[in-house]
Amino acid sequence: MRKRSELILELVESGFATSYKDLAKSLGVSPMTIRRDCEELARAGKIIRTVGGILPADPMLEFYEKTTDERIGVNTIEKHAIARKALELIKPPCTIFIDGSTTGLALAKLIDKDLRDLTIVTHSLLICLALKSGLNTTICAGGEFEPRSLCLVGSETERFARSIFIDIAFVSATGFLPTEGTFESAPATFRIKQEVAGQASELVLLVDHRKFGRRALSKVLDLTQISHVVTDDQVSEEYVAILREAGIKVTVALRPQDTFGRGL
Repeated sequence: MRKRSELILELVESGFATSYKDLAKSLGVSPMTIRRDCEELARAGKIIRTVGGILPADPMLEFYEKTTDERIGVNTIEKHAIARKALELIKPPCTIFIDGSTTGLALAKLIDKDLRDLTIVTHSLLICLALKSGLNTTICAGGEFEPRSLCLVGSETERFARSIFIDIAFVSATGFLPTEGTFESAPATFRIKQEVAGQASELVLLVDHRKFGRRALSKVLDLTQISHVVTDDQVSEEYVAILREAGIKVTVALRPQDTFGRGL
């Protein structure tokens, strides 16, 4: 019979389970037993322990941002479910900001189809192109073109972000720790989010369950700057509880194949 530690490593490296609760359920043991196993694996340098779970011990994990082209076809079911829930938060007329994430792109496409009388601010060229109906006002921040993200960045973009006032800012993250905040690895793009966070009445984080418990190169937003988190229905209930205790609203988006889910 294979050792439980080997099964834990296999599950985590496959991305199937990263929370203690999910691992315990998958292996049919108690969360306390899983925590002890994980402590031993962490001491051996085979995993990294995080709040509520573990990560593979890959020193390069999320330290470099993937390009937009690499991200655009990944986790599309979760992204579209999250975008659909985010759409429900927008009540025209108002001014919103959408960052250059692929979930933000999914939201922009829904807005262009379903909503009118909005002013939409972005630094993403892809999002500008997605807002093609002309029935909303689109403002694209100027700046230097950054080819990996297909966004405009730099000091000019940051100055523009400081000069505007936003009703709702929709942003994403490479990693998210519910006790700390968001993390990313591309300073050129995350500085824009930091500026926008100071100008927005409400900041909504759009983040799928795979981003929870992950760090990246730099801390970007504090937990106190986030008003609302929209995620998918694979998120750990432990993480949702932590956010709710911190006073942050959480909306869990159902994927299309699900008929029942949670609204928190």
